Amino acid sequence: MNRFWQHVKSGDWLTLERVRGYSLILLILAGLAMAGWIMLSKGGVDPNGKPLGTDFLSFYAAGSLVLDGRTAEVYDMAAHYARQQKIFGAAIPYYGWLYPPIFLLIATPLALLPYAAALALWQIATLLAFLGLIGWIVRPIRIAHPEFRHTWLWVALAFPAVFINLGHGQNGFLTAALLGAALMTLPMRPVLAGVLFGLLAYKPQFALVIPVALLAAGQWRAIVSATVTVLVLVGSTAWLFGIEVWFAFARSTAVSRKLLLEQGDVGFEKLQSVFAAIRLWGGSIPLAYTLQTAISILTVCGVVWVWRSRLEVSQKAAVLVIATLLASPHVLDYDLTLLAPALAFIAVTGLRRGFRPYEVSMMAVAWAVPLFSRGIAGLTGIPLGLMAVTALYVVTLRRAAHDMHEMERRPVRYSALTPV
Repeated sequence: MNRFWQHVKSGDWLTLERVRGYSLILLILAGLAMAGWIMLSKGGVDPNGKPLGTDFLSFYAAGSLVLDGRTAEVYDMAAHYARQQKIFGAAIPYYGWLYPPIFLLIATPLALLPYAAALALWQIATLLAFLGLIGWIVRPIRIAHPEFRHTWLWVALAFPAVFINLGHGQNGFLTAALLGAALMTLPMRPVLAGVLFGLLAYKPQFALVIPVALLAAGQWRAIVSATVTVLVLVGSTAWLFGIEVWFAFARSTAVSRKLLLEQGDVGFEKLQSVFAAIRLWGGSIPLAYTLQTAISILTVCGVVWVWRSRLEVSQKAAVLVIATLLASPHVLDYDLTLLAPALAFIAVTGLRRGFRPYEVSMMAVAWAVPLFSRGIAGLTGIPLGLMAVTALYVVTLRRAAHDMHEMERRPVRYSALTPV
């Protein structure tokens, strides 16, 4: 047993050959499963009676209503569901539209295409953006370690959250690409980084940590740029779709919060937050909000501590991405695609300066856990996704504390503003 824990602590069990092998095996199995599922579908409806792309139908139906001049009805559940039924038949389940009008800027052009073409374009374009972002982050690894030159791509493609996001036709790839690109751009081009941060406004539940980090680091140009970007997005959607759509969105938020978050209509086992874990265990709504607030505050404090330090960009970025997931009450398993850039940032730091105890093993757990999180939570009530995100956050903070201590003992050989 002691030998087992030594391997877990050192991470030496995860060799390059195993990384490649596990990734390729999972990629092949998932690819075959997805291809088989598509082949078993009829008319774009899978054997479970759900449309291929599931949640993407929500985007497509919303864009379709806008094209018909019925924008305000996007936030009318009855009208939105009726449009989904018109596309795929009366027996299709309902997929809610929870996004602010900003996301209509994407959904509306997609609805100009037939559903299958729109889904394919959306999936391919956002997946390529996601893979491009991961390749950008790990570029120092590919240069310094030629043996990793192609392995990163298999690891990124085989990341289980990728399959979940593909299955749901969701926006996890886009979210990860925008957030990761903003963090990569921030040191040298803060104004452009601010624009990328602002484009994330379609995910308001992730807005708690990012502004605090920018304030803590004194990134004023990025803050101003992000603010202007959000204002432009709001103004342009009001001009294109009418100001009433924003009032309709505001009215819909209370219903969405009650049905999908507090009552768990989406399924508490799919949510990966402290709030959802408390509700999954039968806790009351006030208790869930209280504990989620406490964890969010602690998480934000950790981000402020790290972002006020002189640690390198890759460490700050990893902490911020993980904290973004941990601080929000509304995190679904497809949102765990954000773990990919976080793991890439951690890998850059680790391969550059050595991994800390348990760091490699914890990265492996975080990489694998989206594959099991929903099923295990549904069967046992154990929120594996939340546990993995929390543990990874603790590991990154431990690494930060260690490196801050080392910086006090020895001259700093890198700058906090050095691009990763």
